[in-house]
Amino acid sequence: MFNCGKIAIIGGGSWATAIAKIVVSNTRHIGWYMRRDDRILEFKRMGHNPAYLTSVHFNLDEVEFTSDINKVVKEYDTLVFVTPSPYLKNHLKKLKYPIRDKFIVTAIKGIVPDDNLVCSEYFHEVFDVPYSNLACIGGPSHAEEVAMERLSYLTVACSDTEKAESFTKVLAGKYIKTKVSSDVVGIEYGSVLKNVYAIAAGICAGLKYGDNFQAVLMSNALQEMSRFLTSVYPSDRKIEDSAYIGDLLVTGYSNFSRNRTFGTMIGKGYSVKSAQIEMEMIAEGYFGTKCMKEINRHMHVNMPILDAMYNILYERISPQVEIKLLTDSFR
Repeated sequence: MFNCGKIAIIGGGSWATAIAKIVVSNTRHIGWYMRRDDRILEFKRMGHNPAYLTSVHFNLDEVEFTSDINKVVKEYDTLVFVTPSPYLKNHLKKLKYPIRDKFIVTAIKGIVPDDNLVCSEYFHEVFDVPYSNLACIGGPSHAEEVAMERLSYLTVACSDTEKAESFTKVLAGKYIKTKVSSDVVGIEYGSVLKNVYAIAAGICAGLKYGDNFQAVLMSNALQEMSRFLTSVYPSDRKIEDSAYIGDLLVTGYSNFSRNRTFGTMIGKGYSVKSAQIEMEMIAEGYFGTKCMKEINRHMHVNMPILDAMYNILYERISPQVEIKLLTDSFR
């Protein structure tokens, strides 16, 4: 039976903090890489992340902090990457220690800009990590609800399902239910697209479209997601599983969704720049929209919602005009 060994968290945001809370409660020890030494010092002084999920307190005897990514990579067996996708490459540029033989788990619901690769593909192509050592965490899972210990369902995907099963054991608990999948790339692409569709939902909310239309938007988004996943990575996946439709719905509807919040601001008339400044958090769907548009130029999948989001966010087409055209394409 595969053993995850010593587990380290890479990242210091809200989702990284939530996952750290889950893992340390089951293992009683984690390594934790954060880029900023001042943030680590504040964490140690206060007993909680000073910037995110401040209500979640940690037993500091169970956490080994470091701002040296090579130290954590050298000393730990399983590395859980939870950084915003636009910043992943900057963290990995510091690597001097090989990660090919590590078990890499990505909890990044985004795509690597410029390379236009989901994270498992990026680790495989750039760092030669075999797919059997690459897993992802998917499913509807707002960090804020995990922090409040509200019941959540997570899917761990890996081509080696024995390894996925082993990692579920460090996640499962009284408020975390887990399941296993082999559809790593499908879940990763689905998690990128649901952020794009959540921005669309937010824009429509900002434009005062009602719940009736939001339901039609989400059903069309699911169809669009299914078309793309079938084209890029055919498998016997069930799109109605929580890792796909569940993640789409929670991101499209929840007030915790930063992508929906970002879209709502755009719908109310904010510019992209002003919305980003006011949010002070990364809406990964903004970057995902451009990456997915570029990928789809080669795939030629019918994706009218993606196209509309690209036109609004990057071509500065009026949201009112673009969404009206989109509504005329729905049935």
